[in-house]
Amino acid sequence: MNTAPLNIVFHGQNAANFRQGFEALIAPHHRISDLSDGLDQPGERTLYENADVVIGIQLNSAMPQPLKARLFHAPAAGTDAIATALLPAQCVLANCFGHERAIAEYVMAALLMRHVPLTRADQDLRQGRWTFWAGRPSALRSEMGTQTLGLLGFGHIAQAVAHRAKSFGMRIHVANRSPISHPLVDQSWTLDGLQAFMASADAVVVSLPLTDNTAGLVNARAIAAMRPDAVLMNVGRGAVIEEKALYDALMARQIGGAVIDTWYQYPTPTPTHKTCTPSKFDFAALDNVLMTPHMSGWTAGTVRRRQETLAENIARLSRGEALANVLHGPR
Repeated sequence: MNTAPLNIVFHGQNAANFRQGFEALIAPHHRISDLSDGLDQPGERTLYENADVVIGIQLNSAMPQPLKARLFHAPAAGTDAIATALLPAQCVLANCFGHERAIAEYVMAALLMRHVPLTRADQDLRQGRWTFWAGRPSALRSEMGTQTLGLLGFGHIAQAVAHRAKSFGMRIHVANRSPISHPLVDQSWTLDGLQAFMASADAVVVSLPLTDNTAGLVNARAIAAMRPDAVLMNVGRGAVIEEKALYDALMARQIGGAVIDTWYQYPTPTPTHKTCTPSKFDFAALDNVLMTPHMSGWTAGTVRRRQETLAENIARLSRGEALANVLHGPR
């Protein structure tokens, strides 16, 4: 089948992560252009304004507008930096997933660290300390299979986590905007039962996107409802958990700890990657938090799966077929 050629632009450094080898995934007659974040190099503004497909993660009023775009495709799940009101009337907004396998592995690794302390056992034994030697009551450790895992949100990530957690024998509790009935879920709440949900689990994993309704959803009251030895993990968006409430709870040892992969402040997305601290609060000074730099979903497999989603939607657009992962349709 002959398909119409499309002008495709990869806008900015984030989109460039998905650029290598992309030609091999699409028809050869499509035209690809690589554009800077600032769209301030010669000819870039014209290419952006006349693109049929924009691959990028931001659109705001300070930028040139994609006047002819038929598809604005985020190469990620989150689209909170894309102002949908600025999309042209004919344009579809779509996103990508493909990160759920990697994030689920990250979650399971972080949970296992709390029950199987391999690093400490190794470090202690190198110093002649047999800390976890079997046969002594003081050396007993916990098992993850005796625990209840709470999943706040039940999208792609949470479902991948649930599948893996069940293989360890964990109970699965879910809080979600809409009611959940799923063979992996032992008990569920809607969001008006958030505090009861938070109190029910030994570990709570937040995987919600950032929207007007989810910003600050996990506030001081929600955290206060948690068990004193429970751990709170964020692999969704930083601002879903209220920043000061989380810091204060950890500082006061109100909960057992936190694993934080998504943050409140990020480096400037430029080639020099100007650095910054991930929060205005000094989480780094706390010994009951595991801090990682938004790495949970970033694997070679994630990149490849997202490339395949981008390429498939471009092929569908060219053939006039319905697109996948549509978040916002033509007006």
